[in-house]
Formats: sequence, C-alpha cells, structure tokens
Amino acid sequence: MIKLWMAPGGLHVEPGEARDARDLARIHAQSFYRGWPVEEFARFLDDKASPVYIACDARRRIAGFALIRTVLDESELLSIAVDPKWRGKGIGRALLDAAFVDLMHSPARRMFLEVDEQNLAAIRLYRKLGFATISSRKGYYPRPDGSAATALVMARDLG
Repeated sequence: MIKLWMAPGGLHVEPGEARDARDLARIHAQSFYRGWPVEEFARFLDDKASPVYIACDARRRIAGFALIRTVLDESELLSIAVDPKWRGKGIGRALLDAAFVDLMHSPARRMFLEVDEQNLAAIRLYRKLGFATISSRKGYYPRPDGSAATALVMARDLG
C-alpha cells in the first residue's frame, strides 16, 4: 500500500526512503546549528521504529521532513525541518498531520517533543496542533556563541 498525504504548494507527504538521507541532512543543517550527518539519517531511514515523513513534489524534490521515534505507546518527534524557501507555507503542519494519521495505526497514544523556547513559530504550530508544555530543560541546545538555550518539553495525546 502506498501512503501519500496532501500538502500545500503542490507537494505531498510520503514515507522517507534510504535514498533521502543526503537531502534530509542538508535541510537539517540549514535549520539547526548542529546538523546531523548523512549517516545518522541513513540509520533512521533503515529503522522501522523511526518513521520519516517527507514533503516533496512529483519529481521527489524534498521540501521538508519529520522524523518520529515510537517505543511502545509513546512517540517522539525527534526532528522536523523545512527547507528555508518553503517555510511559512504549511509544510510543517502537513508533515505532522500525516504523522498523526499514520500513528493512529500504531500503539502510540502520546507524542512528545523538545523545542527551543525561542523558536516561537514552531511553538505556535505545536500549540495549534494540541501540544502543551509539560516541562523544560535548561541548557539543552548549544548555540554558536557558546551559550545554551532552554528546551520546552511538549506533549499531546494522539487519540
């Protein structure tokens, strides 16, 4: 069965594949101070417990991705990133909506995530999608200047 979900801008969301590792690493590096290496994405893409959802066009040019890990009845958003030229167009929401639909067929009943407390756009999206802050982690995210940012830990029920 082919899994496809609609996304804005003529894109769709589908499961990631091993061949996507390089593109995911590139988009991640454009989005975060400490990008993950291609090999890390390759491992996630090979792990059935870590589904990856990609937003792409018909030629499979990737605009963004969401990486989830599921263990028993809990799921965690490990990373989500959108190519800078696609930001603000609803791609992140489409990725998460696809993950939520897919997770309805899994044992996962709750999703967790960490987000930099200064990433207001992401926090707004997560709140719109039903996430609530449950705790924080001071000094969680390293910054280029040597300081460290606080992460908000957020969670939502999956249904």
